[in-house]
Amino acid sequence: MTQPPSPLGSVDKALLTLDALARAGAGGVALADLAAEVGANKSTLHRTLAALRHRGYADQRADGAYTLGAAVLSLGAAYLAEDNLPGLLRPALEALRDEVDELVHLGALAGQEVVYLDKVEPQRPLRVWSAVGRRIPVATTALGRALLAATPDGAPSPGYGGEPDATPDVTPDVTLRAALAAARERGYATETEENEPGIACVAVALLRAGRPVAAVSITAPVERMTGPARDARVAALRDLLPRVLPTGLTVPAPST
Repeated sequence: MTQPPSPLGSVDKALLTLDALARAGAGGVALADLAAEVGANKSTLHRTLAALRHRGYADQRADGAYTLGAAVLSLGAAYLAEDNLPGLLRPALEALRDEVDELVHLGALAGQEVVYLDKVEPQRPLRVWSAVGRRIPVATTALGRALLAATPDGAPSPGYGGEPDATPDVTPDVTLRAALAAARERGYATETEENEPGIACVAVALLRAGRPVAAVSITAPVERMTGPARDARVAALRDLLPRVLPTGLTVPAPST
């Protein structure tokens, strides 16, 4: 199907120019090549580039090649800012809830805690108390473990409850370091009855440019977090969720 023409051609050409600059990467692209790619004459494109450079969305190298400007970073940061994530991710959370009919949470790091940014309730009843804005410990939660496991340095900071082995913040048979190592290996984190009796969680981090910006969890009774039922909930996080995430967000791949 042919795409309808843009309602404002000059704006469309500027946006196509940004797309082309993004594909060109750090090496940039010459004016003539850029004009051919976006379908504009060089004099018109030169003026468009001048306007983009004026606002910091394009730059020009010493050899004359054009590149993306640093101002595009602020757009991405605002798009994935913590206060924008709940609205941005609500369709993905609902799709995940519809797939497994379980409670789904969205959370982000807040110091040594995880704060709930959003939640989507299942159709069936579940006796778990949670609320948007509630803060929970990083060390004993699947959300927190998923976020810590996805950090580039790969180690918990002092104060999270993970120094060096057994700690009061983690059940005696599962240390934080062991939980994070398992999360990196599998690509998702778990927690079983460490916060509420009879309740278990699985979670994955949401990555932007390789760094975690939030995490998504599925919470269910322990009996629905064992065997094939647990596998189905993990598969929803690992397979379904990435397909419905906004552009620019991914989930960690297993390390093995």
